[in-house]
Amino acid sequence: MKNFDWTKFAQRIVVSAPIEDVYSAWTNCHRIEEWFLSKARIKKPEDVFEMSDAMQKGDEYAWNWHCYEMTEYGKILEANGKDLFSFYFAGKTKVEVKLSMLNDQVLVTLTQSEIPVDDESKRSIRLGCASGWAFFLVNLKSWLENGIDLRNKDIGNGTVVNG
Repeated sequence: MKNFDWTKFAQRIVVSAPIEDVYSAWTNCHRIEEWFLSKARIKKPEDVFEMSDAMQKGDEYAWNWHCYEMTEYGKILEANGKDLFSFYFAGKTKVEVKLSMLNDQVLVTLTQSEIPVDDESKRSIRLGCASGWAFFLVNLKSWLENGIDLRNKDIGNGTVVNG
């Protein structure tokens, strides 16, 4: 573990869907609720939190998940309308989602960086988020390619891998 990088990680997956669909799955509040969140709200600079068809740079977000009581608040750092979306997550860590074409599929590369190196951040952000993002990227692929949402939405199931 001496050379293990606790400050960042990357997850990649290939998706068979139009790049526009993959991008809007990340940036449209209605669509992101179909595979990732139970509730997505955006606050424009002068507004209250509301649903949005397009998250944009500078927007603040309030996100909720099925089976979790917490709300994640953050800020959209970049949303270029085609292949790059980034945001603060888990405090001030940065998540960047890059889309690129790989043959006739979309390569989704998610990088989470600027992770603090205290023990709690190592456990909950570096290790916890890495496994969480792995599941949600697989769920994104499942949902876009087959219309199947793999998430657990029943709090009575306890702690499960698809929570």
